[in-house]
Amino acid sequence: MAEPTVIHDTFVLERSYPVAPKRVFAAFADTAQKRRWFIESDHHAVEHYEMDFRVGGKETARIRLGPGTPVAGLACSNDITYLGIVPDRRIVFVSTMSIEDRCISASLGTFELLPTETGTDLIFTHQAAFFEGSDGPAMRKAGWESMFERLTAELAS
Repeated sequence: MAEPTVIHDTFVLERSYPVAPKRVFAAFADTAQKRRWFIESDHHAVEHYEMDFRVGGKETARIRLGPGTPVAGLACSNDITYLGIVPDRRIVFVSTMSIEDRCISASLGTFELLPTETGTDLIFTHQAAFFEGSDGPAMRKAGWESMFERLTAELAS
């Protein structure tokens, strides 16, 4: 039997939005807004979502993955705990992701919101340990890039 392996990875994504940091922060802090850009997608069905946006608060999501994914039809859960929140400035969280109740990764994420002359620069740093059967760093980065595209649409509405 092969020894278990863990892949460690860090990536940073940066985006600029033509709205004030207060507006970007609200897209993270408001449950309805965050559900739209963070959870909802044409590629899966949302089975459960709730958020308690405060330091020590939890956010939980469970989706059923759709066709076109390597694990189509399986349930994917994401459990977040907020470690640090500075309104309109920073959000720090830890999370685990599971497929069918088997943990596939553990992550630390930091969102920094920096005011600019034209709006807000968002800097997202994602550090993770990926376990056997996980989506891996490349797919996770692509997932966040897709979510940030949905955030762009959310901020434009």
